[in-house]
Amino acid sequence: MQTIGAPSISISILPHLSRNLLLARIRWQSRLSSVHPLNQRVFGSSRNGEADRRGPTSPASSESFTKSTSSSSSASPSTSQSSIPSDWDENPNLNISAFSQLPSSTFGYNQHMIINSEFKEALRQILWQFRAPIRYAFAYGSGVFPQTASGSKSASIVHTQPSPAISSMQGGQGKMIDFIFGVSYTQHWHSLNLQQHRDHYSAIGSLGSSLVSRVQDNYGAGVYFNPYVTVNGTLIKYGVVNLDTLCRDLSEWDTLYLAGRLQKPVKILRDDPRVRLANQINLISAVRTALLLLPSDFTEQQLYGTIAGLSYLGDPRMALPAENPNKVANIIKFQLPNFRRLYAPLIENLPNVAFHDPRCKSSDWMDDPDTDATLAQDMDPKRRGNMVRRLPRAFRSKLYFRYQSKFQIPQLEFNKMLEESDDQDPSRVKKQQGGVFDIRVANDRQEDLRVEVKKAIKSTVQWPSVTQSLKSIVTTGLVKSVRYAREKMDKYREGRKRGRGDRSNVDGGEKKST
Repeated sequence: MQTIGAPSISISILPHLSRNLLLARIRWQSRLSSVHPLNQRVFGSSRNGEADRRGPTSPASSESFTKSTSSSSSASPSTSQSSIPSDWDENPNLNISAFSQLPSSTFGYNQHMIINSEFKEALRQILWQFRAPIRYAFAYGSGVFPQTASGSKSASIVHTQPSPAISSMQGGQGKMIDFIFGVSYTQHWHSLNLQQHRDHYSAIGSLGSSLVSRVQDNYGAGVYFNPYVTVNGTLIKYGVVNLDTLCRDLSEWDTLYLAGRLQKPVKILRDDPRVRLANQINLISAVRTALLLLPSDFTEQQLYGTIAGLSYLGDPRMALPAENPNKVANIIKFQLPNFRRLYAPLIENLPNVAFHDPRCKSSDWMDDPDTDATLAQDMDPKRRGNMVRRLPRAFRSKLYFRYQSKFQIPQLEFNKMLEESDDQDPSRVKKQQGGVFDIRVANDRQEDLRVEVKKAIKSTVQWPSVTQSLKSIVTTGLVKSVRYAREKMDKYREGRKRGRGDRSNVDGGEKKST
């Protein structure tokens, strides 16, 4: 087997980077404390714990890739991660019902984006207009997080009487705001909501909550969308999903439909302990998957762009003139600090990847949208094999089957290998450490590994996305479906036009405006 060499990292610079990343985290926490009463921040990944679990590595790799923990070990208790069990992501209990049952009191605070307080309150007031109980909710998309410059052409969608905070944050563009509502009992929720908001539903609503809930849960990605409804004078689209469906997708990647949305910055308006735990698994899985797709040295924009693009692989809208072709690039360009807040704490605590950029010495680099820091990862196949082993279960199975075919492993031998690596049997406690097959997968030629991982992602995303799109014609109604398709095509044409303009600016030697 071919062994890919680990990147060479200057050891002297890493203590400075670790210390300044810590200072940046503390600085951000001082801002977050105005939102949450807790001042401590502990993120859901333990460097020391994962280092203990990562198994043997080659001496050369260990020497060439060193991640200093000196600054973390001397940190105050408020930033120490010793209180988090080292195996939190190996044996997560997704049946918890209280935040006190999370691995730490501040576990997963990286998921909470900081937005204007008045805008946040306006979004929360929209939730209060629903009498049906919403356990978990987040707002997402370009209506919440800008994906274009403030001077861009106004969208055709307009609110009737929006809150001044919404008008101000959207810069007068009047974009529809997207929500996802997590609920405990699908049929009960739709029964209550049909009584209060019958006008939100298409003709299928007249057939009752039982049929609506069956359509939601049994087809597509398990989400029921009601678009183009006005609440508090604001045009919104909201999707309803059962919490079990949401947590399963976040932890296992069976569709990547909602997991993909939560891999990008969203504004969580109502939190739930189960979802927070499952989403932290989703986020760290996204980092590991991106690392398998990336070379030894890369930039933040490459990392976050790879993560943001995962859920669009296999999405039929990207192959049709139904989505802005520059969507992923726009998301990263205008939301880089938010991606950094979401992922930098997880990156810092993984043993096989590190920030490797002198610009990170600045105490305010995490808030600087112009900094595109460089990173480096350890390419040792044993450590990368551990990442393969810790991929979400449903997605990992697809990747395994692809490599069974590629390596021509007999079915009986393959079944035995799968049984030995099964981590779902409650009677056995198994560490998620890469075995011979995982290491062989990780040691495949880098380009071939990228191809196989991308094919596994496409097979995960494609069918749920297609069926969800077809389902939306029924749940949304013909008129709203046509309107939605027309606006998506407009975004596609506008994106192509902007793309040509950007390329002509580059070709003409002009500096692009940000």
